Amino acid sequence: MAPVRVSVVIASTRPTRIGHHVAAWVVEALDGLTAPDGRPVEVTVHDLREIALPFLDEPGQPADGNYTHDHTRRWSAAMSATDALVLVMPEYNRGYNAALKNAIDYLYAEWEGLPVGLVGYGWHGASYAKSALRQTLERVKMTVVDGPGLSFGQTLTQEGEVGADDAAQAALGAMLAELVAGARSAS
Repeated sequence: MAPVRVSVVIASTRPTRIGHHVAAWVVEALDGLTAPDGRPVEVTVHDLREIALPFLDEPGQPADGNYTHDHTRRWSAAMSATDALVLVMPEYNRGYNAALKNAIDYLYAEWEGLPVGLVGYGWHGASYAKSALRQTLERVKMTVVDGPGLSFGQTLTQEGEVGADDAAQAALGAMLAELVAGARSAS
């Protein structure tokens, strides 16, 4: 039985970011999770800072799928090999970050039907950023599953220490269960 392939994307590219700590919390929650049909979950972490996509430099439309650059082909292959996606995203000025928007804009067909969970962090639990991102994700035909938002001073320190309360843990668990159940390979 093929595993359900879940990708966790660290969206922040800042030198002093804490997204990798939040991603570790998500990966820990995925550990040992199985699909409703008993298949194991396989997790891959993709770090937008390491992927280092330049601002969209493909000459053609992403909807055409005719990629000319190796970095685009690698990003496409990674997302094509994904059954469900978790975006670990910061909130900057009540919005989501440019590197995340850029990574979404590189592709099109790879997103269609892909369930995506949003785990945000910031001063307000990234509620504004998640709300703004939802419109973009729905436009590229992803199935959006809301997840927890971690707030500085409550469930997250500025150094990245996650102290998620029961509500945040429950929200993460519910989001992951819904993503795994709705994974592309399950349909």
